Amino acid sequence: MGLRVALAVSVGLTFGIGSGALIPFLGPLFAAQFLLGGARPLPLAKATATVGLILLAGQVFIVMAGLFGGRPVQLLSLLGLFFFLCFFVQAQGKGGPAIFLSLVIAVMVPLLDLLHDDLDQSMIMVLFQGSVSGVVLSWLAHAAVPEPAGRAGDSPLQGVALSNPTARALANTAILLGSVTLCLTNSAFSSAIVIPITVASLLLQLDLAGGARAAVGLVAVNLLGGVLASLAFAFLEVRPSLDFLFLTTLLVGLILGGRAAMPSPSGKVYGGALTTFLILLGTGLSPLPTSTPESFSTRVFYVLFAIAYALCATALLWSRESAQRRVSSQG
Repeated sequence: MGLRVALAVSVGLTFGIGSGALIPFLGPLFAAQFLLGGARPLPLAKATATVGLILLAGQVFIVMAGLFGGRPVQLLSLLGLFFFLCFFVQAQGKGGPAIFLSLVIAVMVPLLDLLHDDLDQSMIMVLFQGSVSGVVLSWLAHAAVPEPAGRAGDSPLQGVALSNPTARALANTAILLGSVTLCLTNSAFSSAIVIPITVASLLLQLDLAGGARAAVGLVAVNLLGGVLASLAFAFLEVRPSLDFLFLTTLLVGLILGGRAAMPSPSGKVYGGALTTFLILLGTGLSPLPTSTPESFSTRVFYVLFAIAYALCATALLWSRESAQRRVSSQG
């Protein structure tokens, strides 16, 4: 599974950069989520439904941004409601990778639509290309590295059910909404979509941390994703070529993707680090202009800021209820 993830993200990011995609990390990000969700390829019906839901959600948020772009209170209220629904389902141990994908779309589409007015017509096409390429990349990865015959594959990590999902969902909503509000109201962070996406990823990971020591390890692994993205970007500035981009991304994909494939809480953490790496490197190489010039070191600072913000906010807002894994008593 880890080799499939590495192949999918390296081929996807290289193709996205080479073809001039506006958001080159989107396809590889979707592909990684699909591959880490199970050892078997997505059935055609499920893949079609997933693409349809992504497009529907994207259209809803585009309309929402168009109607309430000049009224941030109403826009943030609607986003907060959607965030709450996602986090409430996740706090009940349900949803799987679909929760993170939904949050990414809910964060990315309004922020990019408000930052770049000319993306109104092309945003749906960007989502369509990203979701379809994610599905195709996952299928190609399975074709290149098929599951051994007779092996069922490791089951994905089950969700964690909380004793008070409403309180946790409200806290997570307030935390994520705070990061989105910062990007909408502060011109210095107007193009920093990596901040709320990193915060959303961390909130989904921290539920599995299970203690202060594990939380420290979680922070270190997510920082590793940013460090690897910085090194990869520096190497690509010295030797800018698609071949070198492919080899660099493949190496990082093997390091992080192999560990992300483990059916354990640490696997989910490494999956978050891979997400950080893809977003940072993808935005650093993207042809999409920003409102103000940004260096790659600025984007790394955004990741550090998002991690510090998420940790401080969860320490203040999370209640101390114990998380219990859902153990099914039925076969």
